[in-house]
Amino acid sequence: SPPAQRLLSRARPLTSVESEGIAWLGALQPDERERALSDLKVVQVSAGELLCRVGRPVTYWFGVIDGLLKMSNDTAMGIPITFTGIPPGGWFGEGTVIKREAYRYNIQALRKSVVAGLSVEAFHWLIERSIPFNRYITMQLNERLGQFIAAREIDRMTDPDGRVARSLAALFHPLLYPGVGSLLRITQQELAYLVGLSRQRVNESLHT
Repeated sequence: SPPAQRLLSRARPLTSVESEGIAWLGALQPDERERALSDLKVVQVSAGELLCRVGRPVTYWFGVIDGLLKMSNDTAMGIPITFTGIPPGGWFGEGTVIKREAYRYNIQALRKSVVAGLSVEAFHWLIERSIPFNRYITMQLNERLGQFIAAREIDRMTDPDGRVARSLAALFHPLLYPGVGSLLRITQQELAYLVGLSRQRVNESLHT
C-alpha cells in the first residue's frame, strides 16, 4: 500500500501539548483554529520510513513535532541529492499543496520522528479565509526560497568544513524551524546524510 495509506492507518489526533508547539495555530481565529485542530493528524514514523515519495499525489501538509527528516531526490544518474534537513517545528511542502500536484521529492525520516499532517482540503480552506495563515505561508515560501539558494551555494563549495558548517547553521533557521531553539539534537551520521559526506569526514569538520 502507498506510504500515505499506511501512515493514515496509524494516525491519531493531536495532543494539547503538541498543538502548543505549532506556530501558525495561535494566529488563527477560533473557528479556523477549531477546524484545523479537528483535521490535524499525528503519526510516528520509523527511521528510514518514507513520508512522501516522488510522483505520489499530495494528500497532506506536514510538520515535524519531534525528530528529523530529510528532503531529497535522485538525479538522472541515480545519485541522491539532499535538499534540506527538517528538524522540529519545520512545516514543508506548501508549494506542492497549493498547486495540488505530485511530489517532486522524497521525505524520509532519519530517526524515529513524530509528524503532524493537515489535509489538502483544510489547508485550502484556511488559505481562502485566514490572512494570518496566508502571511505564514508567504513567509515560509520566501524563507524556503532563500534557503534553497543558499543550498545551491553550499553544494558548489569544495571545502568540506564550510559545507558542514553552513548545513548545520541552516537547521537553526528561527522562522522555518522554531522548535529547534538553541539546541539541535543530531548525530554525526545524520549530519553526514544531510551534507553528503562520510561520518568520518563530518567528524573531522566538526573538530575543526
